[in-house]
Amino acid sequence: MEKEKLRIAIQKSGRLNEDSLKILKDAGISIDNGKEQLKATARNFPLEVMYLRNGDIPQYLRDGVVDVAIIGENVLIEKGKDIIRGEKLGFSKCRVSLAVPKGVKYNGIKDLDGKKIATSYPNTVNDFLAEKRISAELHIINGSVEIAPNIGLADGICDIVSSGSTLFKNGLKEVEVMLKSEAVLAISPEISKARKAILEKLQFRIKSVLNARTSKYILLNAPDKNLENIIKLLPGMRSPTVLPLAEKGWSSVHTVINEERFWEVIDELKINGAEGILVAPIEKMVI
Repeated sequence: MEKEKLRIAIQKSGRLNEDSLKILKDAGISIDNGKEQLKATARNFPLEVMYLRNGDIPQYLRDGVVDVAIIGENVLIEKGKDIIRGEKLGFSKCRVSLAVPKGVKYNGIKDLDGKKIATSYPNTVNDFLAEKRISAELHIINGSVEIAPNIGLADGICDIVSSGSTLFKNGLKEVEVMLKSEAVLAISPEISKARKAILEKLQFRIKSVLNARTSKYILLNAPDKNLENIIKLLPGMRSPTVLPLAEKGWSSVHTVINEERFWEVIDELKINGAEGILVAPIEKMVI
């Protein structure tokens, strides 16, 4: 009898595909990928990977064809509000925004009342405009919507924005951010109990990877007279490890700190006499 496998969908190509495969690899999962292959099996974990079009994934989840997916949150908001959202994965970050031609004076959302908007995200736009009590005519375009104002098809557009360079190249400016998005782990409402147990193991691994990506291991030498103050600046996972140095009156302090917090406390550490401060990346962090 064949063992149960968790079926996961990821985007067929592009940056989201690459980042999805990387987080699975960092979670210790080895996948044999053949060229143009639409399905692959992991060698060392009960996982089957399906490579699908991003926009099709919500329906596959809804129907139970796949159990989980790594997908942009913006796609779920547009096409899969009924799909269960798991962990945010910290990559493929973008905004879903409204943009108008650079030469158009924009005073606020009311300027879009009665205007034409081109978009691939009609549900998201309609929900946003309804909340703002704005009425606009939507032109649904599957593909590059940035050209629509230039050919007279629309007064503005709604699209995903990362750096904003595509808008700039097409003579557009971002005027309203409707939502911020990143890749998430999406879960089918039809997932079986057996596959849910496999999913929990996968989520445990992914959380360990995500914790490591946002944390740093820090080592420093501290004068014993200021040790109490330094420890207060560096709360670890439970508490810092303190080891006496060969030189009397000094200790070595080891701890884990959120990367964003490090620069907030570095000056305070130095003021309190900390020396030889080393910061190292963490490969995995199990909490």
